[in-house]
Amino acid sequence: MGSTSCSVPQRLTPQQDEKAIPQASLDSEAGPPLPNNSIWEVAGSIEPNPRTKVPVTGTYRPDDKTPRERIPDIYKRGRIIVGVDRSNNLMSYRDTASGEVRGFEVDIAREIARDIFGDPNQVDFRFVESSERTSALNERSVDIVIRTMSINAERQREVAFSAPYMTTKTRLLVLSSSGIRSIDDTAGKTLCAVQGSTTVDTVRREASTSNILQTRSWGDCLMALQLNQIDGVVADDALLSGMLAQDSYTSIVGAPLTSEDYGVAVRKPDSFYDSKPLLRQVNSTLERIRQDGTWDRLFATWLGDYLDKPTLPAPNYLSEEESTNDADATKEAQR
Repeated sequence: MGSTSCSVPQRLTPQQDEKAIPQASLDSEAGPPLPNNSIWEVAGSIEPNPRTKVPVTGTYRPDDKTPRERIPDIYKRGRIIVGVDRSNNLMSYRDTASGEVRGFEVDIAREIARDIFGDPNQVDFRFVESSERTSALNERSVDIVIRTMSINAERQREVAFSAPYMTTKTRLLVLSSSGIRSIDDTAGKTLCAVQGSTTVDTVRREASTSNILQTRSWGDCLMALQLNQIDGVVADDALLSGMLAQDSYTSIVGAPLTSEDYGVAVRKPDSFYDSKPLLRQVNSTLERIRQDGTWDRLFATWLGDYLDKPTLPAPNYLSEEESTNDADATKEAQR
């Protein structure tokens, strides 16, 4: 599979920035249409965002309050509303046979519900696109998002994060017959990543001579690979494991490009909504499942056949002084 696996439209200018050329402008006679609402980006047309040197800030340590005391509104409602993916195999997906939502992240959500209500089924799942995660929180259509969301300083300007629940490495998935063995073999070829994901910038940085197809979902990336519309998928290994499980003709190749931690995302505390107690509640569950073996069991169930068990970083909790100062600032803003 060579660099001609996708037709090439006119070249982007840097001024077009994120407004890359949409699928509709491609040559429709070149083969099957690309996934709906996909975006084509010509190699080198957009510079990657500068690497930030701003450190990631900590999260809120669990306290000794009960769920009813911490999050009375959610407790009274009788369920927690969680934003997840509909098609990330093994992580969060709708089972076509049963219609149920299943996966590693889904089970973590159920553990959070278990600690709040005593019942892991008292959770409502809402499907959110990768690009909609922050808006879903800000509009309060969901309480939390558990959707392969990497913790970084840029995102912390928009949302608040729990302690990490997963550590991943960004890798490359290709067809086993392609001859591609690393990211260095992709010059002039086309790689896929999901719109709004951190891997788009990773491709721009690590594979600057490769075109990028940005899709709405990772499932679309896998389909494009199977249709020979792209030459590889760049994603976190947890996501690639789900694709590998679906297609035995694929392989994960090359050295890791980056390493990232996933966190549960919550609306950032502000003058209208104090989300710190919810973060404490989530972190109390994450601590519990790490200590009692639940996390190990969930990892083995969903990802153990494809990945080595990662070592999760120790939670980076804010000091009591930092937490107190932050709480005082929130109260002052609420007056």
